[in-house]
Order: sequence, then C-alpha cells, then structure tokens
Amino acid sequence: MIAGGGPAGAMLALLLARAGVDVTLLEKHADFLRDFRGDTIHPSTLQVLDEIGLAEAFHRLPHRKAYVMSMRTDDGEVPISDLRRLPGRYRYIAFVPQWDFLDLLTREARAYPGFHLLMNARVTDLVRHDGAIRGVRYRDERGEEHEIRAVLTVAADGRHSDVRRAAGLAPKRFGAPMDVVWFRLPRAAGDPGQPFLRASAGRLMVAINRETYWQLAYVIPKGGFAALEAGGVDGLRREVERLLPFLGGRTSELHGFDEVGVLSVELNRLTRWHLPGLLLIGDAAHAMSPVFGVGINLAVQDAVATANIVGPALLRGRAPAGLLAKVERRRKAPTAVVQAAQRVVQERIIRPALAGPVARIPDLTRVPVVRSLLPRFIGLGVLPEHVRLTAQEKRSQQVDREGAAQDGVQ
Repeated sequence: MIAGGGPAGAMLALLLARAGVDVTLLEKHADFLRDFRGDTIHPSTLQVLDEIGLAEAFHRLPHRKAYVMSMRTDDGEVPISDLRRLPGRYRYIAFVPQWDFLDLLTREARAYPGFHLLMNARVTDLVRHDGAIRGVRYRDERGEEHEIRAVLTVAADGRHSDVRRAAGLAPKRFGAPMDVVWFRLPRAAGDPGQPFLRASAGRLMVAINRETYWQLAYVIPKGGFAALEAGGVDGLRREVERLLPFLGGRTSELHGFDEVGVLSVELNRLTRWHLPGLLLIGDAAHAMSPVFGVGINLAVQDAVATANIVGPALLRGRAPAGLLAKVERRRKAPTAVVQAAQRVVQERIIRPALAGPVARIPDLTRVPVVRSLLPRFIGLGVLPEHVRLTAQEKRSQQVDREGAAQDGVQ
C-alpha cells in the first residue's frame, strides 16, 4: 500500500504493478491538477522512463527542452551548466506539467491487474499489529472511514505527510532563507526561449517558458509574503517589470494575489526512514529546496531503489523487514549530498542576493572540472538508479473486462 500519488508514489506503484505485485495507491485529492508544482524532469528520470518503455509516450506530452541553464544578472548573462555535455541520449531537462507526468504513470499502471488507485482518500491513521505497521485507515470523499491492510506501507505523501505524522516521526530541519511566490503571465513571440534565473540587488526570479505563458517564481525572504501582499499587487507588478522588462505591458494580466501560489521552502530529512512495516520515501523522507530543481528526480530515484530492493520479497508475499534499512542506506547518502549542495547555494548565493547587491558571479563553466561535473550533478544526480525489477506481461484491465463480458455471452 502506497500513500501519496506524487512522483515517488506513482512511480513506485507502476514499477511494482508491472512486476506483478498487488499494490494500492492512495491519493488524497480528486485529481492531479494542481498548479505551481515541481515539473523539471531531469535526464536521470528520462532514463528510467526509457527503461520501462515510456520515453516515447512521455515525449508526446506537451513539453519544452532546456539544454543550458543560465543566470541573468545586471551585468549580463552567466552560463551555469551545459547539459549537452552529458553522456547518453538525454542531454536536457524536460519541463512538463506535473499533472501530465502523473497521469502518464498512473494510466500505464492501470494496464496491470494488480494496480488499484483510490482518489479522494486521505490517510487518518495507521493500522498496527504485533509491533508493526500493517496498513492505514483513510477517509473517502463522503467522510466515511476505511481500512487497508498490507505487508508493507510506503509513505510518499509529501513534505506534510499524514503518514509520517501518524507514525510520530519528525524530520531534522536545516532551514531555508527564502520562500517562493508562483504566478503566470502571458508569453509573446520574441520572448526568450530558454528558462533562466534573473538576479538583481535584493531580488531573484525564475522564468519558465510554458509556450503560451511564463511560469514565474519570485524568490522572497523567508516569511516575507505578508509584507509583499501588504504592498499590493501593483508592487509585485513593478518588481516583475524591473527584473524582466520584456514583460512590460503584460503585468496587468496579474489581477491580484488570489492568482498567486506561495511555496514555503523547507529543507529537511528524517534521521530514520523506516519502522517495522513502514517505509518513507520522497518528500515524506526528505523535503528538498527548489535549488537545482531536483525534487521530482530524487523522489523517482527513491521509488526505483525501493522497487529494486523490496519488490522481489513482495512478489513472494513476504514483509521485507530487513530490506527497508537497505533502501534507506542506499538513498540517504545521495540525498544528503544534494541537500548539502543546496544549503551552500542558499547561504552563499541566495541569502546574500536577497539582502543586497549581487556579487559578480564568475563563469564557472570555464573551469574544466566544474564544466564536466556540474551537468552530471544536476542532470544525473549522485547515485542514479536503474530499473532492475522485471516486468510481467502487460495485460490491461479493460481487455480483461471485455473478455469476461464475451465469456458471459457465450
């Protein structure tokens, strides 16, 4: 049983179902359609999709490829990383709305008879038996309580995990100097094509090209949204025009703060990712900073490692008791390395930038070791995972139902 239909939960459910494991995925919302979620699919995740035969279907989704990451300062543009230097087929980051990505994974998972998806299912408590977690209790859209029992419960329900709370676990917090205000503005012909970071004295903004509109992330000091809101929407419009002059004349399309989403940035990690019968992965185990945009990809890597390690035991119907610690050992180290790098960027670049003038940033791509390693770090991660759990023959539930109907007629 997996709680949470985000990238970690959906990918793990798919990998287990395609291997023949009976798996139930619980998602507390009615659908996946929520704006301003992470949606940068890095080469490590593209490789996983390739390994399970979904790369072609993924690339049919509306997306934009980014081959180069850069920062625009008052002094000009500074390249950060050139992903075209990566090995393999996927030398870019694909920007895809997260709901499309999750729809793709769950649609594929439905082709396997062992997959069950419950929407509008919010976890309220854990089922405990003989000192172990043996499932969850959840509330459906009508407010009715239900119980699901399982040999393994996986919490993949995000940074505000209901399962983690019910288990009495609390992550160690490392702090963050910023929050992020998300909103969108129309895009016009002649605008820049690639996503970029804009840095100026006391101001940071990320601009993501969505073809017909810009998804904008305005970085503010931690807890600073109340002050921003008090200054009125006109103040936010002026900030946008100052940082991105090409949007002048379009900021009036931002009508008020009801069109704005606020991400309270957290950086944390559990010291222990498992209890008997329970494993936590993705943001439930480690909330990532937006720095490098790797949150989805770390979550997917957790899912792949989990499937590889515990999948064979689950296929035999066994509770993978000793294997949960193995998942934690494998994924905790790369997570800690990425978070350490995020903390450096937060403290050495973001905090000073929010406090005053931006120091001149050198072109680090001129340094050979940085030019070589940074694309790998961003694109592939510290310990990229590969799918090893063998898939069973694909058999869609729809085909099964049609066949059963025909048998009934005969």
